[in-house]
Amino acid sequence: MLRLPDHHRHHFKTPFGRLEPEFECIVPEIEGSSFFCTVGDIVTHNALKHGLVPAVAIVDGYTMRKPCNRVPKAFPKIYCAKNPAGTITRDLVGALRRAIDSPPALVIVEGEEDLAVIPLALLVAPGSIVLYGQPGEGVVIREIDEGAREDARRLLAFFVSDPGGELDL
Repeated sequence: MLRLPDHHRHHFKTPFGRLEPEFECIVPEIEGSSFFCTVGDIVTHNALKHGLVPAVAIVDGYTMRKPCNRVPKAFPKIYCAKNPAGTITRDLVGALRRAIDSPPALVIVEGEEDLAVIPLALLVAPGSIVLYGQPGEGVVIREIDEGAREDARRLLAFFVSDPGGELDL
């Protein structure tokens, strides 16, 4: 398991892509995408509300630390993963790999899904799009290319590995 120390959390405040104030601003880009992923309950809900089914959706049943009872029913495959807040676990990475290999799929996280953007950026094919919510600001959109992968690897460097917790990313 990788754990993000508190003193490095400030590195994750900057959006990992382009921030748009409204979901509607990115609908045309998503409609033209062959593979897009959502991280977060509200972003996933908004995609489905617009008739767009993510290849992979990752939710934890909470939004801004409050219960969010909007578990999407549009996915034929559902995978579950334990991932405590501030971590990236083997369980999460395994669930992401299975979901990516069998879209459309939903990953339900017990714990917190916020940091799933990082392994997702390293696991999906180039040209994929990853979306997640930036609380109180809008939605972040990032097309995955080598620059996105470099950014993800740079962010991974802020994590510490628990003994035996290295991940194959």
